[in-house]
Amino acid sequence: MITLTRLNGKPFTLNAFYIEQVEAFPDTTITLTSGKKFIVRESTDDVVKLVTVFYRKTNMLGFQGNMEG
Repeated sequence: MITLTRLNGKPFTLNAFYIEQVEAFPDTTITLTSGKKFIVRESTDDVVKLVTVFYRKTNMLGFQGNMEG
């Protein structure tokens, strides 16, 4: 799970396994595999970093060793 911030300032937690795409319209829009969309304050780069850290913690992509990021 990753914690993000809605445009109204309220934080929420999202299961990163369901993210299909992250785009800037210019606001960062996250589309889930279900088609549901979330608009967040974080940049696309920040979302990618959060997802990468999440995958490393869960070892989903076979990351080993140092937990940088």
